[in-house]
Amino acid sequence: MRSGAGWLASATLDEVDAFLGGLGDNALMALPWLFEFWALPHQLAPDGAWKSWVIMGGRGAGKTRAGAEWVRAEVEGSGPHDPGRSRRVALVGETIDQVREVMVFGDSGILACSPPDRKPQWEAGRRRLVWPNGAIAQVFSAHEPESLRGPQFDAAWVDELAKWKKAEDTWDQLQFALRLGDHPRQVVTTTPRNVGVLKTILKNPSTVVTHAPTEANRAYLAASFLEEVRSRYEGTRLGAQELDGMLLEDVEGALWSTSMLETGRMDNAPKLDRIVVAVDPPVTGHAGSDECGIIVVGAVTDGPPQNWRAVVLEDASVTAASPDAWARAALAAMERHGADRLVAEVNQGGDLVETVIRQIDPLVPFRAVRATKGKAARAEPVAALYEQGRVRHLRGLAKLEDQMCRMTTRGYDGKGSPDRLDALVWGVWELMIEPSSVYRRPQIRGL
Repeated sequence: MRSGAGWLASATLDEVDAFLGGLGDNALMALPWLFEFWALPHQLAPDGAWKSWVIMGGRGAGKTRAGAEWVRAEVEGSGPHDPGRSRRVALVGETIDQVREVMVFGDSGILACSPPDRKPQWEAGRRRLVWPNGAIAQVFSAHEPESLRGPQFDAAWVDELAKWKKAEDTWDQLQFALRLGDHPRQVVTTTPRNVGVLKTILKNPSTVVTHAPTEANRAYLAASFLEEVRSRYEGTRLGAQELDGMLLEDVEGALWSTSMLETGRMDNAPKLDRIVVAVDPPVTGHAGSDECGIIVVGAVTDGPPQNWRAVVLEDASVTAASPDAWARAALAAMERHGADRLVAEVNQGGDLVETVIRQIDPLVPFRAVRATKGKAARAEPVAALYEQGRVRHLRGLAKLEDQMCRMTTRGYDGKGSPDRLDALVWGVWELMIEPSSVYRRPQIRGL
Protein backbone atom coordinates (compact mmCIF):
# COMPACT_ATOMS: atom_id res chain seq x y z
CA MET A 1 0.00 0.00 0.00
CA ARG A 2 1.34 3.45 -0.87
CA SER A 3 1.54 6.23 1.66
CA GLY A 4 2.65 9.84 1.78
CA ALA A 5 1.49 13.25 0.69
CA GLY A 6 -1.93 13.23 -0.88
CA TRP A 7 -1.82 9.59 -1.94
CA LEU A 8 -5.55 9.09 -1.37
CA ALA A 9 -6.31 11.68 -4.03
CA SER A 10 -4.52 9.62 -6.68
CA ALA A 11 -5.22 6.10 -5.42
CA THR A 12 -7.47 3.69 -7.32
CA LEU A 13 -10.90 2.80 -5.93
CA ASP A 14 -9.65 -0.68 -5.00
CA GLU A 15 -6.73 0.81 -3.09
CA VAL A 16 -9.00 3.22 -1.24
CA ASP A 17 -11.46 0.43 -0.37
CA ALA A 18 -8.66 -1.82 0.88
CA PHE A 19 -7.17 0.96 2.96
CA LEU A 20 -10.45 2.06 4.54
CA GLY A 21 -11.52 -1.55 5.15
CA GLY A 22 -8.44 -2.13 7.29
CA LEU A 23 -9.17 0.76 9.65
CA GLY A 24 -10.99 0.52 12.94
CA ASP A 25 -13.76 2.90 14.00
CA ASN A 26 -11.42 5.24 15.88
CA ALA A 27 -8.99 5.39 12.96
CA LEU A 28 -11.81 6.17 10.54
CA MET A 29 -13.01 9.04 12.72
CA ALA A 30 -9.46 10.42 12.96
CA LEU A 31 -8.70 10.13 9.25
CA PRO A 32 -10.28 13.46 8.15
CA TRP A 33 -7.92 15.28 10.55
CA LEU A 34 -4.72 13.53 9.39
CA PHE A 35 -3.54 16.13 6.91
CA GLU A 36 -0.54 14.13 5.68
CA PHE A 37 -2.95 11.76 3.93
CA TRP A 38 -4.78 14.51 2.08
CA ALA A 39 -2.12 17.15 1.53
CA LEU A 40 -0.59 18.04 -1.80
CA PRO A 41 3.23 17.86 -1.87
CA HIS A 42 3.69 21.62 -1.65
CA GLN A 43 1.54 21.75 1.50
CA LEU A 44 3.85 19.58 3.62
CA ALA A 45 6.85 21.05 5.41
CA PRO A 46 10.22 20.03 3.94
CA ASP A 47 12.68 18.08 6.05
CA GLY A 48 15.77 19.72 7.47
CA ALA A 49 16.77 22.41 9.97
CA TRP A 50 15.21 25.36 8.17
CA LYS A 51 14.24 28.64 9.82
CA SER A 52 11.69 29.92 7.27
CA TRP A 53 9.42 27.90 5.01
CA VAL A 54 7.95 29.94 2.17
CA ILE A 55 4.92 28.50 0.39
CA MET A 56 4.56 30.38 -2.90
CA GLY A 57 1.51 29.59 -4.94
CA GLY A 58 -1.13 30.93 -7.25
CA ARG A 59 -4.54 32.07 -6.07
CA GLY A 60 -6.42 29.15 -4.52
CA ALA A 61 -3.38 26.83 -4.51
CA GLY A 62 -4.03 25.74 -0.91
CA LYS A 63 -1.57 28.03 0.86
CA THR A 64 -3.91 28.96 3.74
CA ARG A 65 -4.72 25.34 4.50
CA ALA A 66 -1.01 24.52 4.52
CA GLY A 67 -0.30 27.33 6.98
CA ALA A 68 -3.15 26.36 9.30
CA GLU A 69 -2.16 22.69 9.30
CA TRP A 70 1.47 23.59 10.03
CA VAL A 71 0.35 25.56 13.09
CA ARG A 72 -1.67 22.54 14.20
CA ALA A 73 1.36 20.28 13.77
CA GLU A 74 3.46 22.69 15.83
CA VAL A 75 1.15 23.11 18.82
CA GLU A 76 -0.67 19.76 19.10
CA GLY A 77 0.77 16.85 21.09
CA SER A 78 -0.03 13.15 21.07
CA GLY A 79 -3.14 13.72 23.17
CA PRO A 80 -5.42 16.76 23.48
CA HIS A 81 -3.63 17.96 26.63
CA ASP A 82 -0.10 16.90 25.71
CA PRO A 83 2.39 19.64 24.79
CA GLY A 84 3.46 20.10 21.21
CA ARG A 85 6.70 21.38 19.78
CA SER A 86 5.61 25.02 20.07
CA ARG A 87 3.61 26.85 22.75
CA ARG A 88 3.71 30.51 21.64
CA VAL A 89 2.71 31.31 18.07
CA ALA A 90 2.42 34.63 16.21
CA LEU A 91 -0.26 34.90 13.50
CA VAL A 92 0.60 37.88 11.32
CA GLY A 93 -1.49 39.20 8.43
CA GLU A 94 -2.02 42.49 6.67
CA THR A 95 -4.80 43.53 9.10
CA ILE A 96 -6.37 42.13 12.27
CA ASP A 97 -9.58 41.51 10.34
CA GLN A 98 -7.79 39.48 7.68
CA VAL A 99 -6.01 37.37 10.26
CA ARG A 100 -9.30 36.67 12.02
CA GLU A 101 -11.40 36.06 8.90
CA VAL A 102 -8.85 34.06 6.89
CA MET A 103 -6.23 32.52 9.18
CA VAL A 104 -8.45 31.82 12.20
CA PHE A 105 -12.12 31.56 11.09
CA GLY A 106 -11.70 31.01 7.34
CA ASP A 107 -12.83 27.90 5.49
CA SER A 108 -9.21 26.72 5.49
CA GLY A 109 -8.27 28.44 8.75
CA ILE A 110 -7.10 26.99 12.04
CA LEU A 111 -10.53 26.42 13.59
CA ALA A 112 -11.91 24.67 10.50
CA CYS A 113 -8.88 22.35 10.38
CA SER A 114 -8.86 21.41 14.08
CA PRO A 115 -10.53 18.21 15.41
CA PRO A 116 -13.15 18.76 18.12
CA ASP A 117 -10.99 17.51 21.02
CA ARG A 118 -8.08 19.80 20.07
CA LYS A 119 -9.91 22.86 18.79
CA PRO A 120 -8.60 26.08 20.31
CA GLN A 121 -10.86 28.70 21.85
CA TRP A 122 -10.97 32.20 20.35
CA GLU A 123 -10.61 34.96 22.95
CA ALA A 124 -11.79 38.01 21.00
CA GLY A 125 -10.89 40.57 23.63
CA ARG A 126 -7.28 39.38 23.78
CA ARG A 127 -7.04 38.55 20.06
CA ARG A 128 -5.71 35.08 20.62
CA LEU A 129 -6.38 31.37 20.29
CA VAL A 130 -5.89 29.08 23.30
CA TRP A 131 -5.52 25.31 22.85
CA PRO A 132 -6.58 22.68 25.42
CA ASN A 133 -2.88 21.94 26.09
CA GLY A 134 -2.15 25.59 26.94
CA ALA A 135 -0.56 26.65 23.64
CA ILE A 136 -1.42 30.20 22.58
CA ALA A 137 -1.48 31.96 19.19
CA GLN A 138 -1.60 35.76 19.20
CA VAL A 139 -2.89 37.87 16.32
CA PHE A 140 -0.92 40.79 14.82
CA SER A 141 -1.41 43.29 12.02
CA ALA A 142 1.34 44.24 9.58
CA HIS A 143 0.03 47.81 9.79
CA GLU A 144 1.40 47.92 13.36
CA PRO A 145 4.96 46.54 13.34
CA GLU A 146 5.63 47.96 16.80
CA SER A 147 3.00 45.67 18.30
CA LEU A 148 5.53 42.84 17.89
CA ARG A 149 7.89 44.53 20.36
CA GLY A 150 7.70 42.75 23.71
CA PRO A 151 6.02 39.40 22.91
CA GLN A 152 8.17 36.36 22.19
CA PHE A 153 7.43 33.22 20.23
CA ASP A 154 8.75 29.85 19.15
CA ALA A 155 6.68 29.73 15.92
CA ALA A 156 4.95 32.11 13.53
CA TRP A 157 2.62 31.98 10.53
CA VAL A 158 2.88 34.94 8.16
CA ASP A 159 0.17 35.28 5.50
CA GLU A 160 0.35 37.24 2.20
CA LEU A 161 3.59 38.97 3.14
CA ALA A 162 4.15 40.21 -0.42
CA LYS A 163 1.24 42.66 -0.28
CA TRP A 164 2.01 44.26 3.10
CA LYS A 165 2.69 48.00 2.98
CA LYS A 166 5.01 47.81 6.01
CA ALA A 167 6.39 44.39 5.17
CA GLU A 168 10.06 44.98 5.92
CA ASP A 169 9.47 46.66 9.31
CA THR A 170 6.97 44.00 10.37
CA TRP A 171 9.21 41.15 9.26
CA ASP A 172 12.19 42.61 11.13
CA GLN A 173 10.22 42.99 14.35
CA LEU A 174 8.94 39.42 14.05
CA GLN A 175 12.49 38.08 13.73
CA PHE A 176 13.46 39.76 17.02
CA ALA A 177 10.39 38.24 18.68
CA LEU A 178 10.97 34.71 17.36
CA ARG A 179 13.37 33.69 20.14
CA LEU A 180 11.81 30.92 22.26
CA GLY A 181 12.63 27.22 22.21
CA ASP A 182 15.54 25.32 20.72
CA HIS A 183 14.79 26.16 17.09
CA PRO A 184 12.04 28.74 16.44
CA ARG A 185 10.56 28.57 12.95
CA GLN A 186 8.07 30.39 10.74
CA VAL A 187 5.99 29.65 7.67
CA VAL A 188 5.16 32.27 5.04
CA THR A 189 2.16 31.71 2.76
CA THR A 190 1.98 34.18 -0.10
CA THR A 191 1.22 34.81 -3.71
CA PRO A 192 4.58 36.20 -4.90
CA ARG A 193 5.14 39.81 -5.83
CA ASN A 194 8.28 41.69 -6.69
CA VAL A 195 9.02 43.12 -3.25
CA GLY A 196 12.39 43.41 -1.57
CA VAL A 197 11.54 41.67 1.69
CA LEU A 198 10.33 38.51 -0.07
CA LYS A 199 13.40 38.38 -2.31
CA THR A 200 15.65 38.79 0.73
CA ILE A 201 13.90 35.94 2.57
CA LEU A 202 14.18 33.66 -0.45
CA LYS A 203 17.94 34.29 -0.69
CA ASN A 204 18.53 33.38 2.95
CA PRO A 205 20.31 29.98 3.25
CA SER A 206 17.98 29.01 6.12
CA THR A 207 14.88 29.37 3.90
CA VAL A 208 13.16 26.48 2.14
CA VAL A 209 10.50 26.94 -0.55
CA THR A 210 7.60 24.94 -1.90
CA HIS A 211 5.67 26.13 -4.91
CA ALA A 212 2.44 25.31 -6.71
CA PRO A 213 0.17 26.86 -9.33
CA THR A 214 -3.55 27.39 -8.85
CA GLU A 215 -4.17 24.36 -11.05
CA ALA A 216 -2.55 22.03 -8.48
CA ASN A 217 -5.55 22.50 -6.18
CA ARG A 218 -8.21 22.22 -8.90
CA ALA A 219 -10.06 19.40 -7.10
CA TYR A 220 -11.12 21.94 -4.45
CA LEU A 221 -11.86 24.90 -6.72
CA ALA A 222 -14.97 25.77 -8.69
CA ALA A 223 -14.66 24.81 -12.36
CA SER A 224 -16.18 28.15 -13.34
CA PHE A 225 -13.47 30.00 -11.39
CA LEU A 226 -10.70 28.10 -13.14
CA GLU A 227 -12.29 28.65 -16.54
CA GLU A 228 -12.68 32.38 -15.91
CA VAL A 229 -9.16 33.04 -14.65
CA ARG A 230 -7.60 30.89 -17.36
CA SER A 231 -9.42 32.73 -20.12
CA ARG A 232 -8.59 36.12 -18.66
CA TYR A 233 -5.02 35.70 -17.41
CA GLU A 234 -3.43 32.58 -18.89
CA GLY A 235 -0.39 33.44 -20.98
CA THR A 236 0.07 36.88 -19.41
CA ARG A 237 2.80 38.11 -17.10
CA LEU A 238 0.20 38.80 -14.41
CA GLY A 239 -1.14 35.27 -14.85
CA ALA A 240 2.33 33.81 -14.34
CA GLN A 241 2.40 35.60 -10.98
CA GLU A 242 -1.19 35.17 -9.77
CA LEU A 243 -1.96 31.71 -11.22
CA ASP A 244 1.42 30.00 -11.54
CA GLY A 245 2.84 31.54 -8.36
CA MET A 246 6.01 32.70 -10.10
CA LEU A 247 8.08 35.50 -8.66
CA LEU A 248 8.47 37.96 -11.54
CA GLU A 249 10.93 40.75 -11.05
CA ASP A 250 10.61 44.21 -12.56
CA VAL A 251 14.28 45.06 -12.68
CA GLU A 252 15.24 48.49 -11.38
CA GLY A 253 15.53 50.90 -14.30
CA ALA A 254 13.66 48.57 -16.69
CA LEU A 255 12.22 50.14 -19.84
CA TRP A 256 8.94 48.25 -19.34
CA SER A 257 6.97 47.31 -16.22
CA THR A 258 4.27 44.76 -15.54
CA SER A 259 1.71 47.50 -14.87
CA MET A 260 2.52 49.19 -18.19
CA LEU A 261 2.01 45.94 -20.09
CA GLU A 262 -1.20 45.02 -18.25
CA THR A 263 -2.64 48.47 -18.99
CA GLY A 264 -2.11 47.85 -22.69
CA ARG A 265 -3.72 44.39 -22.78
CA MET A 266 -6.26 43.57 -25.53
CA ASP A 267 -8.57 40.59 -26.01
CA ASN A 268 -8.92 40.99 -29.77
CA ALA A 269 -6.98 42.85 -32.44
CA PRO A 270 -8.67 45.48 -34.62
CA LYS A 271 -8.57 45.44 -38.40
CA LEU A 272 -4.89 45.91 -39.18
CA ASP A 273 -3.41 47.68 -42.19
CA ARG A 274 -0.10 45.90 -42.09
CA ILE A 275 1.42 42.86 -40.37
CA VAL A 276 5.07 41.84 -40.19
CA VAL A 277 6.91 38.86 -38.76
CA ALA A 278 10.20 39.90 -37.16
CA VAL A 279 13.01 37.39 -36.61
CA ASP A 280 16.14 37.50 -34.46
CA PRO A 281 18.06 34.38 -35.59
CA PRO A 282 20.38 32.55 -33.19
CA VAL A 283 24.12 32.83 -33.77
CA THR A 284 24.45 29.08 -34.25
CA GLY A 285 22.03 26.43 -35.37
CA HIS A 286 22.18 23.47 -33.00
CA ALA A 287 20.27 22.11 -30.01
CA GLY A 288 22.23 24.26 -27.58
CA SER A 289 21.62 27.51 -29.42
CA ASP A 290 19.79 30.52 -28.03
CA GLU A 291 16.15 30.79 -28.98
CA CYS A 292 15.18 32.21 -32.32
CA GLY A 293 12.95 35.18 -31.55
CA ILE A 294 9.92 35.27 -33.86
CA ILE A 295 7.35 37.96 -33.07
CA VAL A 296 4.26 38.92 -35.07
CA VAL A 297 3.26 42.61 -34.96
CA GLY A 298 0.45 44.41 -36.75
CA ALA A 299 -0.33 48.09 -37.13
CA VAL A 300 -3.17 50.46 -37.89
CA THR A 301 -1.71 53.24 -40.04
CA ASP A 302 -4.57 55.73 -40.23
CA GLY A 303 -3.52 59.33 -40.75
CA PRO A 304 -0.10 60.78 -39.91
CA PRO A 305 2.53 58.54 -38.24
CA GLN A 306 1.84 59.97 -34.79
CA ASN A 307 -1.65 58.45 -34.98
CA TRP A 308 -0.48 54.95 -35.84
CA ARG A 309 -1.06 52.11 -33.36
CA ALA A 310 0.54 48.66 -33.13
CA VAL A 311 -0.59 45.35 -31.66
CA VAL A 312 1.72 42.44 -30.79
CA LEU A 313 -0.19 39.41 -32.03
CA GLU A 314 1.94 36.33 -31.33
CA ASP A 315 5.21 35.10 -29.92
CA ALA A 316 6.16 32.26 -32.26
CA SER A 317 9.74 31.91 -30.99
CA VAL A 318 11.41 28.51 -31.16
CA THR A 319 14.53 26.80 -29.90
CA ALA A 320 15.68 25.65 -33.32
CA ALA A 321 18.06 22.80 -34.02
CA SER A 322 18.79 24.18 -37.49
CA PRO A 323 18.34 27.35 -39.57
CA ASP A 324 15.82 25.47 -41.68
CA ALA A 325 13.64 24.86 -38.58
CA TRP A 326 13.42 28.49 -37.45
CA ALA A 327 12.95 29.70 -41.02
CA ARG A 328 9.98 27.37 -41.47
CA ALA A 329 8.53 28.52 -38.13
CA ALA A 330 8.79 32.16 -39.23
CA LEU A 331 7.17 31.47 -42.60
CA ALA A 332 4.39 29.50 -40.90
CA ALA A 333 3.69 32.53 -38.68
CA MET A 334 3.48 34.69 -41.82
CA GLU A 335 0.92 32.36 -43.30
CA ARG A 336 -1.18 32.20 -40.09
CA HIS A 337 -1.45 35.97 -39.89
CA GLY A 338 -1.38 36.92 -43.57
CA ALA A 339 1.75 38.98 -42.92
CA ASP A 340 3.04 41.42 -45.52
CA ARG A 341 6.75 41.11 -44.83
CA LEU A 342 9.37 39.15 -42.96
CA VAL A 343 12.02 41.26 -41.22
CA ALA A 344 15.20 39.58 -39.98
CA GLU A 345 18.38 40.79 -38.30
CA VAL A 346 21.45 39.74 -40.31
CA ASN A 347 24.31 40.89 -38.08
CA GLN A 348 25.31 37.34 -37.23
CA GLY A 349 24.31 35.39 -40.31
CA GLY A 350 24.70 37.98 -43.08
CA ASP A 351 23.37 36.89 -46.47
CA LEU A 352 22.94 33.35 -45.14
CA VAL A 353 19.79 34.43 -43.27
CA GLU A 354 18.00 35.50 -46.43
CA THR A 355 19.38 32.52 -48.34
CA VAL A 356 17.93 30.06 -45.83
CA ILE A 357 14.51 31.71 -45.99
CA ARG A 358 14.42 31.92 -49.81
CA GLN A 359 15.36 28.27 -50.14
CA ILE A 360 11.96 27.55 -48.60
CA ASP A 361 9.99 30.42 -50.18
CA PRO A 362 11.82 32.25 -52.98
CA LEU A 363 9.10 34.91 -53.29
CA VAL A 364 8.66 35.90 -49.64
CA PRO A 365 8.70 39.70 -49.10
CA PHE A 366 11.89 40.05 -47.05
CA ARG A 367 13.81 42.89 -45.47
CA ALA A 368 17.22 42.48 -43.86
CA VAL A 369 17.99 44.78 -40.92
CA ARG A 370 21.38 45.34 -39.33
CA ALA A 371 21.97 46.57 -35.79
CA THR A 372 24.22 49.61 -35.57
CA LYS A 373 23.32 50.42 -31.93
CA GLY A 374 23.26 48.43 -28.73
CA LYS A 375 20.14 46.53 -27.67
CA ALA A 376 19.10 49.12 -25.07
CA ALA A 377 19.53 52.03 -27.50
CA ARG A 378 17.35 50.25 -30.08
CA ALA A 379 14.74 49.36 -27.46
CA GLU A 380 14.32 52.83 -25.93
CA PRO A 381 12.28 54.38 -28.80
CA VAL A 382 10.05 51.29 -28.78
CA ALA A 383 9.54 51.60 -25.01
CA ALA A 384 8.57 55.24 -25.54
CA LEU A 385 5.76 54.12 -27.85
CA TYR A 386 4.47 51.83 -25.10
CA GLU A 387 4.53 54.73 -22.64
CA GLN A 388 2.42 56.73 -25.09
CA GLY A 389 -0.11 53.87 -25.22
CA ARG A 390 0.57 53.25 -28.90
CA VAL A 391 1.59 49.56 -28.66
CA ARG A 392 -0.67 46.96 -27.10
CA HIS A 393 -0.51 43.20 -26.50
CA LEU A 394 -2.81 40.27 -27.02
CA ARG A 395 -2.68 37.53 -24.38
CA GLY A 396 -0.18 34.68 -24.48
CA LEU A 397 3.03 36.74 -24.47
CA ALA A 398 4.31 36.06 -20.94
CA LYS A 399 7.82 34.95 -21.96
CA LEU A 400 8.28 37.96 -24.20
CA GLU A 401 6.98 40.27 -21.48
CA ASP A 402 9.38 38.81 -18.94
CA GLN A 403 12.31 39.71 -21.21
CA MET A 404 10.88 43.19 -21.72
CA CYS A 405 10.74 43.81 -17.96
CA ARG A 406 14.43 42.87 -17.69
CA MET A 407 15.72 45.30 -20.33
CA THR A 408 17.21 48.41 -18.75
CA THR A 409 19.01 51.45 -20.09
CA ARG A 410 22.22 49.67 -19.06
CA GLY A 411 21.43 46.52 -20.98
CA TYR A 412 19.64 43.20 -20.44
CA ASP A 413 19.46 41.99 -16.83
CA GLY A 414 18.66 38.35 -17.40
CA LYS A 415 20.05 34.99 -18.48
CA GLY A 416 21.02 34.39 -22.09
CA SER A 417 20.07 36.70 -24.92
CA PRO A 418 16.71 38.54 -25.14
CA ASP A 419 15.92 37.10 -28.57
CA ARG A 420 12.15 37.56 -28.27
CA LEU A 421 12.61 41.19 -27.26
CA ASP A 422 15.07 41.82 -30.10
CA ALA A 423 12.55 40.48 -32.60
CA LEU A 424 9.81 42.65 -31.08
CA VAL A 425 11.98 45.75 -31.42
CA TRP A 426 12.65 45.05 -35.11
CA GLY A 427 8.95 44.50 -35.75
CA VAL A 428 7.90 47.76 -34.11
CA TRP A 429 10.70 49.69 -35.83
CA GLU A 430 9.52 48.36 -39.18
CA LEU A 431 5.90 49.40 -38.61
CA MET A 432 6.04 52.46 -36.40
CA ILE A 433 9.44 54.14 -36.32
CA GLU A 434 10.52 54.06 -39.95
CA PRO A 435 7.51 55.50 -41.82
CA SER A 436 9.36 55.37 -45.13
CA SER A 437 9.22 51.58 -45.02
CA VAL A 438 5.48 51.46 -44.40
CA TYR A 439 2.85 51.33 -47.08
CA ARG A 440 -0.90 51.44 -46.48
CA ARG A 441 -3.67 49.38 -47.94
CA PRO A 442 -6.99 50.92 -48.98
CA GLN A 443 -8.99 49.72 -45.94
CA ILE A 444 -8.07 51.62 -42.78
CA ARG A 445 -9.51 51.50 -39.28
CA GLY A 446 -8.28 52.90 -35.96
CA LEU A 447 -8.07 51.15 -32.60
